Amino acid sequence: MVAINTEVTTYDIFNQPYTQEGAASGWIIDDENGYIVTNNHVVEGAQSITVTLDDGRTFPAGIVGTDFLTDLAVVKIDAENLVKASDGDSSQLMLGEWVLAIGNSLGLGITPSEGIVRSLGASITISPGQTLHDLIGTSAAINPGNSGGPLVNMRGEVVGITSVKIAMVGVEAMGWAISINSAMPIITELINAGRVVRPYLGISYTDVNLYLVWQYNLAVAKGIFVSQVVPGKPAEEAGLEAGDVIVGFNGKEIANTEDLIQAITSCQIGQRVEIIYWRGNAQNTTYATLTASPPP
Repeated sequence: MVAINTEVTTYDIFNQPYTQEGAASGWIIDDENGYIVTNNHVVEGAQSITVTLDDGRTFPAGIVGTDFLTDLAVVKIDAENLVKASDGDSSQLMLGEWVLAIGNSLGLGITPSEGIVRSLGASITISPGQTLHDLIGTSAAINPGNSGGPLVNMRGEVVGITSVKIAMVGVEAMGWAISINSAMPIITELINAGRVVRPYLGISYTDVNLYLVWQYNLAVAKGIFVSQVVPGKPAEEAGLEAGDVIVGFNGKEIANTEDLIQAITSCQIGQRVEIIYWRGNAQNTTYATLTASPPP
């Protein structure tokens, strides 16, 4: 288990830059290569990242890969004599089972807090277009600084990755952790490729709202409003245009951003999908072949 400290440049009300420090946590997944797992929101926008080991050694860290959708990230340090954490199996967890949330709570150093498993397989929306799935709910105290730290079972195996961002939903005595079983494929892809490659349609979009309905005289009050079509990508080749409203994707009704993201990510790269959309007062159907998402 490691403590992570970051520095981010931000701006005050007078647009003057200043450095903001942050404290978080992580755990060593590969002792030979120095790979450490944490949360994406921990390292997002950081100008510097410092890792402190439990033996007091401190090392600068570089980002290997990040993924916004799952709030996961991998960083790397150049160090020897590291001790990796043991991976567990989150599918074997049971309600009421004791677990420990280990992390740099409040930036005061690595400490554990105990609790039980209170829910399994939960999904929570934490920001527009970002819903985390297969979450573990726990009564273990998860405070600022715990972000990215491991949730471990009584055998000392990592069964989840805690996230303060979703622990602060406002539910008393209920923290949340990303299950290790759903996180591991993402972590592996971040280590191997530096990013997660997903199916890609090639549009910028926003949820339909009353203002858009009024401004563009839309024929429908829910769906995805296409604000931009990326040239040469599947949406353009399918004939979609800015101003269209997508209401169906591959047999699924699309009412908002989360619906579209889930529909696209559930497909395969190279898959041909049906898209139902409105243009003006006419409903249309077209087909697109999804490609791999481009580098960020």
